[in-house]
Amino acid sequence: MRDWAVLDPALEPIIDKVLAGRRLSVEDGLVLYRSPDLLTVGRLADLVNRRLNGDYAYFIENMYINPTNVCEASCAFCGFKRKPGEEGAYTMMPEDVLQYVRERMNPNIREFHIVGGHNPLVPFDYYVDIVRTLKTHYPSVTIKAYTAAEIVFFSKLSGRPVEDVLKILIDAGLETLPGGGAEILSERYRRKMSPDKATVDEWLSVHRTAHRLGLKTHATMLYGSPIETLEERLEHMRLIRELQDETGGFLVFIPLAMQPRSVTAGIKKRTSAFDDLRTIAVARLMLDNVPHIKSYWINIGTQLAQLSLTFGASDLHGTLVEERISHAVGALTQTALTRDELVWLIQGAGKIPVERDTFYNVIRIYGPDGPSASNRPAPSSPEPVESQGPAASASSARRMA
Repeated sequence: MRDWAVLDPALEPIIDKVLAGRRLSVEDGLVLYRSPDLLTVGRLADLVNRRLNGDYAYFIENMYINPTNVCEASCAFCGFKRKPGEEGAYTMMPEDVLQYVRERMNPNIREFHIVGGHNPLVPFDYYVDIVRTLKTHYPSVTIKAYTAAEIVFFSKLSGRPVEDVLKILIDAGLETLPGGGAEILSERYRRKMSPDKATVDEWLSVHRTAHRLGLKTHATMLYGSPIETLEERLEHMRLIRELQDETGGFLVFIPLAMQPRSVTAGIKKRTSAFDDLRTIAVARLMLDNVPHIKSYWINIGTQLAQLSLTFGASDLHGTLVEERISHAVGALTQTALTRDELVWLIQGAGKIPVERDTFYNVIRIYGPDGPSASNRPAPSSPEPVESQGPAASASSARRMA
């Protein structure tokens, strides 16, 4: 007999599937989204996360870099972009980017996360030079640069195939792609919300090509618009899951709560805490082949991100140093966190903080005595509390029964 009550009988078949380690369908996902029993949905997601990651929760010391906000695209949800010549428009030259980094750099930064506008006033070489300049001066820092939508833009800007664009960037120092530009992978949605950016097939094709070239990449979903449907969110997850079945190239899935166009926007303009937690949990349950679900504290806040670590999330992202894009459209959170703050948040959720690099290699595991505790040596990767596979499912089922 279970030691917890299930308030929604519609969840029973899904519980049986999860305990048996079987894949959920889009229809199952709709049941999870519509169920009034959010705590059971969260508990199931936590079970799956513990199978994959034990009690470990990850973070990275990273720096966000936005070289330009000039953009030819017209996305309905964006407050970051500026038209050429518009007040507030900027384009940092490679030496400016280097100076920006020097002023904010510390020895613990392990990743540069680089995204920006689709600026047609500079050549493709400009974007390559930014990667090359940073990699030359900071060879030990991982370059995570340019969304799939940006890669498609570079292909059109340069007249080169996507594969050649990626190879040139890789030669310059690119090591992984961020997950942005996915928005909702639905052509109906994209025609209304981001008509000038990569299509669904183009976004998926960029990541497929990157995986074939040896890159591990990231995937996002921007949810909470007035127009997307739950079915479209779940189709988005299904497409990510199918590509992961094909390539195995995604490291993590990041649900991104859409921000209003103004910091002063009322509460009705923001996603609800229930939707944020549920979307993280549903993502963990649907994306059975993606190792990590990231809780993006910039968009949902630090306290809700902390709670999400018991709703299927295994990653709190990073320190960032200075986030601009979400804050340009009304994010109310800090623009950065310290390492100690991230450790404190993770330990407060009853999890074990693991500082990682971009590829989830362990840098150090933090002890139980607070942020200032000394670190014990880390293994090459944390040993999960439960191993994956059918045996783990059966073991979990016995404990839950």
